[in-house]
Amino acid sequence: MEISFLSFWKEISASPVLAVTVLLTLGVIFVNGWTDAPNAIATCITTRCMGVRSAIWMSAVFNFLGVFVMTQINSSVVSTISNMVDFGNNTQEALIALCAALLSIVIYSVAASFFGIPTSESHSLIAGLSGAAIAIQQGIGGINGSEWVKVLYGLVLSLALGFLSGWMICKIITWICYGLDRVKANHFFAGAQIASAAGMSFMHGAQDGQKFIGVLFLGLAFSNGQNSVSGMQIPVWMMLLCSIVMALGTSVGGEKIIKSVGMDMVKLERYQGFSADMAGVFCLLLSSLFGIPVSTTHTKTSAIMGVGAVKRISAINFGVVKDMMLTWIFTFPGCGLISFVMAKLFMFIF
Repeated sequence: MEISFLSFWKEISASPVLAVTVLLTLGVIFVNGWTDAPNAIATCITTRCMGVRSAIWMSAVFNFLGVFVMTQINSSVVSTISNMVDFGNNTQEALIALCAALLSIVIYSVAASFFGIPTSESHSLIAGLSGAAIAIQQGIGGINGSEWVKVLYGLVLSLALGFLSGWMICKIITWICYGLDRVKANHFFAGAQIASAAGMSFMHGAQDGQKFIGVLFLGLAFSNGQNSVSGMQIPVWMMLLCSIVMALGTSVGGEKIIKSVGMDMVKLERYQGFSADMAGVFCLLLSSLFGIPVSTTHTKTSAIMGVGAVKRISAINFGVVKDMMLTWIFTFPGCGLISFVMAKLFMFIF
């Protein structure tokens, strides 16, 4: 079953809850493009391979392509997000709970920002969906363990494999380029890093874009009286809608994030920036193909730390590691609890 854009518009017009759910989802996608996508081009800018605005626009284009192309090739992440939780057979209540889960992401992100707690939209989304599912199912029966365990795999991939891949790729490049003329090598890696930054932007769109397509997909299923997305096909217009909104968010900027990721952790040279980008691309591609939802921010920062470790361990800013740990400690229980309360409140009111 494939839903046309016209029928989608009619459903939004007829269902205020679905309309709010769609608006919240698109808002979170926009913010994700604004805050997360700059990580993909941070190293490219700080090593002066590209200017800020041109890199941002390049990232916007490749975020668009990542969402659109990868969803058609392999939509495993969409399936994981859609099947991670069970909202029960009452699809009207399920849609209300889904709306509450999305609102909880906004509330948690604002509160975390006020208290200086690092956040991840990917982890917030997973926590929000889980909290709402527990609320509507009156227990952990709302959690699909076989799909949720992929989140744990994602934590390992984003940290351990990101770090090891960054270290290994940088080590290999250092060995291959040993004795080469430094000026010529820098000239080569300037172009290579632009290409790898484009690859990182593509994979960011492929990974994060699919997560939110999964949410929209779930909302549409509930609106059509289905308690799961089985038998439904992802329409092309939905891929385009999500990719355009993410690209618009990316085009807004994110200069502070670029400085934080590209300069505050490790001072990188061009070949090191290229190594970090390629490590990030590898990890995100692997996770996307196997339907494992990961944080693109954590994957990229782990890869940068791995590259920095090739120099010396003291070159790494371990404050970033602390921030990632705090994200895991606070986001899952924090956002999940807010979502649980909001879902209970929404079901009582509506």
